[in-house]
Amino acid sequence: MMHLEHVLKLLQAGDLDVEEAKRQIEEIAQAETNGKVDDLGFAQLDVEREKRTGFPEVIYGEGKTSEQIVAIFKRLTEHSDRVLATRVDTDKAEAVLAAVAGATYHASARALTWFKKPILKVHEGYVAVVCAGTSDMPVAEEAAITIECMGSHVEKVYDVGVAGIHRLFRRLPVIRGANVIVVVAGMEGALASVVGGLVSKPVIAVPTSIGYGASFHGVSALLTMLNSCATGVTVVNIDNGFGAGYSAGIINKNMSKRS
Repeated sequence: MMHLEHVLKLLQAGDLDVEEAKRQIEEIAQAETNGKVDDLGFAQLDVEREKRTGFPEVIYGEGKTSEQIVAIFKRLTEHSDRVLATRVDTDKAEAVLAAVAGATYHASARALTWFKKPILKVHEGYVAVVCAGTSDMPVAEEAAITIECMGSHVEKVYDVGVAGIHRLFRRLPVIRGANVIVVVAGMEGALASVVGGLVSKPVIAVPTSIGYGASFHGVSALLTMLNSCATGVTVVNIDNGFGAGYSAGIINKNMSKRS
């Protein structure tokens, strides 16, 4: 199948009539829409996702066997210069580490990464990941790893929950200097509103499932964040550090392009 530029050159030179050029362009557009798929039987890998979105397909480890994660991970290394797998427990991670040279396990984030060459911080500025309590750190670390895989620098501001709000004020210069801020909090989830009222940057709030009975495994924090009266606060799903990190990485990337 011809490439679009080649079709247009043939049309311009008179070596291709309009109808045939139209047919070829429609065929190219259809192929780009469908994209290439690497069929593993149990998984259909979207190997052109990076071309469309700027970041390759990410492996979600929960619910997959060690063998499945290893097979997907190894195949993705053939298509991309970086691979990220989230929600991978220690046993599954050990299987991947044994099978894939150069893979690294980040235990606190429960994430696996692999890079063809050392990752560079290619985007200007940084993302602040603000975490309410030590118990929320696994979700915050998942966000931080995701952001770093996307080429942005991360500044971590941990254990600054509202129960000791003076700790937050001490770190405000770092938080305000970020291009985008990820706020991770459980319990009542008030930290996102507090930060949102103190900064002029986009805030991505992540409710966690940390808390006592009436927190309903994160629903309380989620509802607090959704009902925030602070402007500029966007909320992702409970414990979704990856989703928040991915969104923050995209925002910082696009801000970097304009600077």
